[in-house]
Amino acid sequence: MIALRSIAVYIFIVAAIRLFGKKEFAQLTITDLVFILLISNSVQNAMVGGDSSLQGGITSALALFILNFSIKKVTFLFPSIDKLLDGEPVTLVYDGKLVLSGLKKSEISIDELMVAVREHGVQTIAEVNLAVFEVDGSISVLSDNFNKSTKRRRKGHKILGKNQS
Repeated sequence: MIALRSIAVYIFIVAAIRLFGKKEFAQLTITDLVFILLISNSVQNAMVGGDSSLQGGITSALALFILNFSIKKVTFLFPSIDKLLDGEPVTLVYDGKLVLSGLKKSEISIDELMVAVREHGVQTIAEVNLAVFEVDGSISVLSDNFNKSTKRRRKGHKILGKNQS
């Protein structure tokens, strides 16, 4: 029963994130972190019920790991399911011109787009060859002026104890 409740909560959370948009998780703010912590706390009891034993926790975690692994395998084998779950990249700027339908679809304002463009070292939309709202919630920008492409990503963790050559 714990495994089934855990799987149901997982499916609900994936559907909710898909419904409310990936943009919210591209760059986590303090309020986003608090939201994630509160969501995880609020669904904990729904997953394990009254069973707060070690075995109940392991059963729940194992069910989530197996479900996540299975979803990764299925989405790799069936790209149409991957598109359903993760969506597709959306073009925001093409050849220096705004793609208003892309901005509307991804619910990104021109001001938000300009912040991303400036973060990539480009001053104006006219200088952007291509800007894409990626499936992970980031915005990729390609520009001839700098002969490079950049991608705004979430900040990662530093690797400690890395061997130096």
